[in-house]
Amino acid sequence: MDLASKPLLRALNGEAVWPPPMWLMRQAGRYLPEYRALREKAGGFLTLCTTPDQAAEVTIQPIRRFGMDGAILFSDILIVPWALGQPLRFAEGEGPVLDPVRDAAAIAGLRPELVAERAAPIYETVRRVRAGLAAEAPSTTLIGFAGGAFTVACYMVEGHGSKEYATPRGMAYADPALFAKLLDTVVAATAEYLIAQADAGAEALMIFDSWAGMLPPSQFRRWVIEPTRTIVDLVRTKYPEIPLIGFPRLAGPMLVEYSQRAGVRTVAMDTSMDPRWARDAVSPEITLQGNLDPISVLAGGEAMENQARGILDAMRGRPFVFNLGHGILPPTPPEHVAALVRVVREG
Repeated sequence: MDLASKPLLRALNGEAVWPPPMWLMRQAGRYLPEYRALREKAGGFLTLCTTPDQAAEVTIQPIRRFGMDGAILFSDILIVPWALGQPLRFAEGEGPVLDPVRDAAAIAGLRPELVAERAAPIYETVRRVRAGLAAEAPSTTLIGFAGGAFTVACYMVEGHGSKEYATPRGMAYADPALFAKLLDTVVAATAEYLIAQADAGAEALMIFDSWAGMLPPSQFRRWVIEPTRTIVDLVRTKYPEIPLIGFPRLAGPMLVEYSQRAGVRTVAMDTSMDPRWARDAVSPEITLQGNLDPISVLAGGEAMENQARGILDAMRGRPFVFNLGHGILPPTPPEHVAALVRVVREG
C-alpha cells in the first residue's frame, strides 16, 4: 500500500490530509462528452460495464480531465445479482429490470458458483485501470465497489427501481427468515466479488447502501449494519488492511451507530447530513466522506463554491475525503466540476 504518494489512501487510513483528497460519485458518466461518444459505440449499458477496454477507459476519463485523487470503477451495483444468474436488463428511460426473486425456490435458484466466471470481465477492467493509472496518474487511488446487501436485495425482490420498495421491506417484516436467506446469499457473493476486485488491483473498496435510510432503527441494524459487518469481516480475512468505505444513504443519526459497528474505516455522508453534526458525533478515528449537494454542482457558480467551502470549513483538521452526497447529475456542465476541483484544491 503506497500511502506516501497517494493522498486518498492516506485519508482513508485515518490521516487528516489537507487540502483533502477528492473524487465524486458517478464522476465517470453521462455528463462527460467523451463518455457519451464511447457509450454510443458500446451499445447497451450492461455491455459497456462488461467490456473491459471500454469500462477501463470510462473509469479513467475523469482522471485525465480533472485529476481526481480517486478513480471509482465504472460498473453497477447490480452486477452481483446478474452474476448470481438473475436476469437483468437496462431499459431505456426505465432503469434496471430484473426477474423478481420473491420465494424460497427463486432464492435457491441463484447460483453462487457462477459469480467468478460471470464477473471476470469486471476484474479484468480493474487490472486494466490499475495499469492505466500507474502509467498516467500514479498518485490516484483505484476504488472498487459493490452494493450493500440490503440495497441489492431491494432490487432483486422488487424487480426494478422504486420509491418505497414495499415488496422487499414487507418480506423483511412478514418472513424475516426468507429475507435473511436472500441476504446471506448476497452477502457471500458480495464479499467474493470485493475480494476479487482487490486481487485484481483495487486499493480501496466502497459499499453503496443507497436505500438504507428507508428502514427504522431496528431494521437498519439487522439489514444494513449486520450484513455490512459480515461483508467487511469476510474481506478482511484476506485483506486485513484494505480501506473500506461505507455509504448508508439517508441514515440520519444512525450514521453514528453504523460508524461504530459496521467495521468500515470511512463513512460517506449523504446530501442531507449536516457535516458539522457528523464531525462532532462520529469518532475522529473514522474518516468522513462527502457531502456536497449534486444540484449545487449542476447550478455552479458562487452558490456551489460557498457550499463547498462550508463543508471544507466543517471538516478541517480531521480525516476527510471531499465528495458529493450522491451521484453527479447527467446535465452537469464539466466546467462546473473543474471549478469545484479548484475550490477544493485551495482548501
